[in-house]
Parts: sequence; structure tokens; C-alpha cells
Amino acid sequence: MDIVISDFTKKYGAQRAVDNISFTVKTGEILGFLGPNGAGKTTTMKAITTYLKPTDGDIMVGKYSVSRQPEAVKKLIGYLPENNPLYTEMPVVDYLLFVGELQGIAKQDLDNRVLEMIDICGLEGEKHKKISELSKGYKQRVGLAQALIHNPQVLILDEPTTGLDPNQIVEIRELIKKIGREKTVILSSHILAEVEATCDRIIIINKGKIVADGSANELRKKLSGKNILRISLEDADPNEAFEALKTVSGVEVVDFLTMKESKFELQIDDGVNPCRDIFQLCVDRKWVLTEMTPVETKLEDVFRTLTM
Repeated sequence: MDIVISDFTKKYGAQRAVDNISFTVKTGEILGFLGPNGAGKTTTMKAITTYLKPTDGDIMVGKYSVSRQPEAVKKLIGYLPENNPLYTEMPVVDYLLFVGELQGIAKQDLDNRVLEMIDICGLEGEKHKKISELSKGYKQRVGLAQALIHNPQVLILDEPTTGLDPNQIVEIRELIKKIGREKTVILSSHILAEVEATCDRIIIINKGKIVADGSANELRKKLSGKNILRISLEDADPNEAFEALKTVSGVEVVDFLTMKESKFELQIDDGVNPCRDIFQLCVDRKWVLTEMTPVETKLEDVFRTLTM
């Protein structure tokens, strides 16, 4: 089920938390929604879930408007908020039965649906424990189970891996990717590597406006400019190496990293491959080339560039 956000604005008094943004999320797509604190991420996600009403514009979930048909929209959405509010004194099974009843699941189907969620979310060994007795990772799994129990077509996840250890992050990531094959998923996170590993597409929002939209590779390519090549030399006088590298066609020495190892970063013109010339230079000068590594622009670099 597609989500279509059209000219969405949310004001708090004179402040525009979100300023006239538009984008579409397609069925089966996992969208990473990024931005610094206060950028408007959570406001947008709450508006999609009908928790907040747009000041201007509209949001369509399938054929329903969050402004005009909020009750219909709610039935289509599963939501895991950042603080994951659970009834911690309830056992896992009882809590999921309770949520299932709230979501209007038929009584004859409810027990099977709870067992299905326990299986999908990996809660079999914990299902009879009180939620207060669970680790952070298992509490997040319970949060995902409650968001999924009514089989929503849209899943909104706000910081779903906050506070998890690396193993738990991998487990939740794989679960989200599995779910995302069938549903429309919007995921917000400050862990950029996590977003890159999980999401098909990334939108970055800053000061209420969209500043980037595309896959991780597309965003890196747009902002990387020229290619960077890192090289290390042995048996080379650093000053001599610096001057010699400047003579290689299409190459500019942009950083002299260490004097001891004669380690440099080179900026390479588009369409130029200087590797053969650098190898030949090393042969001619009797230098040992110990490293030649392309430096890829990181998603963190893209994020900082667009939000600082």
C-alpha cells in the first residue's frame, strides 16, 4: 500500500516543524527517514499514523486521507514509537492477546494470530514471562509483535534498534527486511550504518525540509565529487614523493597523512584511472607501494554535509 505525502506542513504556533514536504513510499519499499534531532522526522511519522493532524497539505495511506478518514488509516498501520510503551507487568502472551482485541481481531482467530507473532518475532522462549523481565532486545520484539498483530499493510518504526547490542541489532534488522518484502515500511534511526543495511531508499530531512532522496549509493555519488585514492609508500622520501605524485596526470595531492609512511590521499579527476601511472612511478623511483585504496564517501559524511 502506497503512502503519498503532498505539501505536508505542521506548525506549532509560528514554528514550522515540517515545511511543505512531498514524497511517496511504494508498496514493498523500506524507507529510511533520517535527520538530526528536531528536523521533523517524528512529527512526520506521527502525522502518518494520524496522531498529529497536518496544518496544511495531506497524507494519503492507500485511498484514505489522514485528515478526513483517520479511523480507516489507523486500521492499516502498525506503529512502534521510539519509547516503545509496553504494559510491563503483563506476560507477553496476555499483552499480545490484549492488543489483538483492541485491534478488532476476531476471537476465533486471535489465539492463532498471537502464536504466529510469537513465532515471527522470535518470542517462543519468552512468551510466558512478564515484559518487565525481558531484555531490551526482547522488549523491542514485543513492540514489533504488537505493531504487526493486526497484519497492517504499513509499518512505521521510530528508532526500532535503540539500546540494542550488535547481535540484537542484526536480528531486528533481518526481521524488518523480512517484513518489508510484503509491507510498506518507514524506519527512522540515528544509526546510519543500520539504515544503509536495511533500507531500499533514504530520505534526509533537515529543518523541516527534504534535503536528499535516493538510495545510499545514489546519495554518496551525488555528494562525493571527485574520487579519492589513498596510497602508502615505503623507501620513499616524503617530499620527493609529494612532488612526483603531483606530476601524474589527473591527480591532485589533497592530504599528506603521515611523514613516516609517506601516506597520501589523492583526488582523481572523473574518468581518470591513474593506477598504472602510479605503479610505473614507483617502479622508476624504486619505491614499494604498500597500499592503494579507493576511499568511498560514507553515509555519515553525506548526512553531515546536508544537515550542518
